[in-house]
Amino acid sequence: MKMKWTGVMPATTTAFDEKLNIDHDFVAKHAKWLIDNGCTGIVTPGSLGESATLTFDEKLAIWKTVIDAVGSRVPVVAAIASLSTTEAVRLAERAADAGCSGLMVLPPYVYRSDWREMKAHVEAVFRATKLSCMLYNNPVAYGTDYLPEQIRELALEHENFHAVKESSTDVRRVTWIKELVGDRLAISVGVDDAIVEGVAMGAVGWIAGLVNALPKESVDLFNYAMNRDLDKAIPLYNWFLPLLRMDTVPKFVQLIKLVQQEVGMGNTRVRPPRLELAGAELEEAIKTIRRVLAASIRG
Repeated sequence: MKMKWTGVMPATTTAFDEKLNIDHDFVAKHAKWLIDNGCTGIVTPGSLGESATLTFDEKLAIWKTVIDAVGSRVPVVAAIASLSTTEAVRLAERAADAGCSGLMVLPPYVYRSDWREMKAHVEAVFRATKLSCMLYNNPVAYGTDYLPEQIRELALEHENFHAVKESSTDVRRVTWIKELVGDRLAISVGVDDAIVEGVAMGAVGWIAGLVNALPKESVDLFNYAMNRDLDKAIPLYNWFLPLLRMDTVPKFVQLIKLVQQEVGMGNTRVRPPRLELAGAELEEAIKTIRRVLAASIRG
């Protein structure tokens, strides 16, 4: 399937059973539900999918499950994240073998490298297959920042580098990248509470988090923003923002899974070192979620 880096593409959570094994039946059900509600692809397993807690073989198994579930309808994108470049390349190769349509390439975990090393890492992954690639820039979480000039350099040298997930939280990056490369790269917003601003600046996609629980609302918001229909976008955005902001904090996985549970599409199980929310933190999160869901403006 030809890769199009547009629309709302969920970075999906990974569902676990009571023994914290992957619940593949739910993974398939969830992916189908997201696509039925207008999402344009599936990205898995990234940070929200608890990639760091998954084994090499578990990642392959998730790709197979999602491709079997929706791969004939939309692109399935493999999130490539690893401590080592060697393993990242192997993952990319296996994702291509599995039938993924694209790769979302992350910087290496833990090691905060300089530009020479960052470039060498992502280039190795870009070159590993012919799949269309998205660069994931998240300096807040990963401590490495792909600057617009560096992104242009990569675009000039790699034909299969087609998109950027921009999660610096600074929407000025969207205009800066576009100033340097024009439409050569498709830019997606990677932080949920900047989606309307990001689209206004020229983003054409949303690698989204709260969409795991509220896909219709997410797709409606994105479409309103793309169509410049602010009379509909702004009220929906204001309604949604208390939940969208949950995508930008350290416990975003626990919070988004909690929203999923509250809407009846998932559970709150996470793999250690994450633990489920508890005590006052849980109570406050539930209070916020239920207040938002009870409000009337939902698009």
